[in-house]
Amino acid sequence: MSGPQPKVFPVSWDQFHRDARALTWRLSGSGPFSAIVAITRGGLVPAAIVARELDIRLIETICVASYHDYTTQGELKVMKGVAEDLTAKAGGNGKGILIVDDLVDTGKTARVVREMLPEAHFATVYAKPQGRPLVDTFITEVSQDTWIYFPWDMGLTFQPPIREGGA
Repeated sequence: MSGPQPKVFPVSWDQFHRDARALTWRLSGSGPFSAIVAITRGGLVPAAIVARELDIRLIETICVASYHDYTTQGELKVMKGVAEDLTAKAGGNGKGILIVDDLVDTGKTARVVREMLPEAHFATVYAKPQGRPLVDTFITEVSQDTWIYFPWDMGLTFQPPIREGGA
């Protein structure tokens, strides 16, 4: 007898776009925001949608890696911080900045980014229970044991990245 099967939540491009727009709708009363900080890589797509809908032109990235093989979280590594001129404009604390990511999972990444921009508004499209307290706004909560397959991870079936032999 095998153990419990992991839960999966596949998200299509259409669904992700709807969810990102729903996030924007919720955020529309929380601003104004002077800039968006997208957490790469997952936050790039929702940040683009939110930026369009809220007409925010200043978009910065913070590059944080915690998933190194698509299935397990490893050591957290900040590969690129937020530009100093942006943090200076926000009083050094992130006030007026909107942080966007696709998902808050365990909260490891969110904690690191929160330390850098403690007064920023943090929004994610999806949230898991362990990370949910670290974000201000989200759309859909899934259980901690659910693996979300984002549209950029899939074709008609899951597609491994090209660097791992994917087509």
